[in-house]
Amino acid sequence: MKPVEIYTSPMCGFCHAAKRLLNQKGVQFSEVDIWAEPGRKAEMMQRAGGRHTVPQIFVGETHVGGCDELYGLERAGKLDPLLEA
Repeated sequence: MKPVEIYTSPMCGFCHAAKRLLNQKGVQFSEVDIWAEPGRKAEMMQRAGGRHTVPQIFVGETHVGGCDELYGLERAGKLDPLLEA
């Protein structure tokens, strides 16, 4: 399975929803809390093509986008193939 990284903040409902989906699927992911590590926000924005909202989700080197995009991939049956190594 490809590594998954998600940039979040603690008060973000969309972040919690995205993490819930990943947890339900048994996907291990690393989380970067930009509230606790504000210096990482610039890194997130660079990787996400200027997007500044959380969550920003990456599967391997692929930028998935936010929570809506993650759930969209799941509904379309495209998330599992993306996660496979």
